[in-house]
Amino acid sequence: MSLNLKPIVLVILDGFGHSEEKEGNAIANAHKPTWDKLWAEHPHTYIKGSGAEVGLPADQMGNSEVGHLNLGAGRVVYQEYTRVSRSIKTGSFFSNDTLVESVELAKKNNKAVHVLGLLSAGGVHSHEDHIHAMCQLAVEKGVENVYLHAFLDGRDTPPKSAKESIEAMEEKFTEFGG
Repeated sequence: MSLNLKPIVLVILDGFGHSEEKEGNAIANAHKPTWDKLWAEHPHTYIKGSGAEVGLPADQMGNSEVGHLNLGAGRVVYQEYTRVSRSIKTGSFFSNDTLVESVELAKKNNKAVHVLGLLSAGGVHSHEDHIHAMCQLAVEKGVENVYLHAFLDGRDTPPKSAKESIEAMEEKFTEFGG
């Protein structure tokens, strides 16, 4: 039996998405005769680079890193965002040995816990739910002084949205009794 193998090319164009919508669509409106010819005359397909298909929540946009991690994996590669969020939801975050031991060591030595992180609801590089959970863990373990050193986003969140994230964090501290 003879196999009639033909060359195959995987072309990855970061930021080059597909949408039927023409308005505001630079790719659809661009003059790209070579691309249009290749697309019209050769087999092709789409791959998804956001949401559950790449290990993110269903409504979460992807990025270059997420896409590259998933290409060729043959399975969904769950992103840190999804893994940490799942651990918070299941409660395993609050029994994570490394986190618990660190917080308990601070409490035992009458020290403060300093939480440093990106405080943002964006979800691409971090999510404020993770910061909330870390502060909650410290407060629930009885640490008297929990300090949040928040780095504020601006890359994948609307301008001035940091105010909402800070207010949400203040509400969480009140809720935790901290």
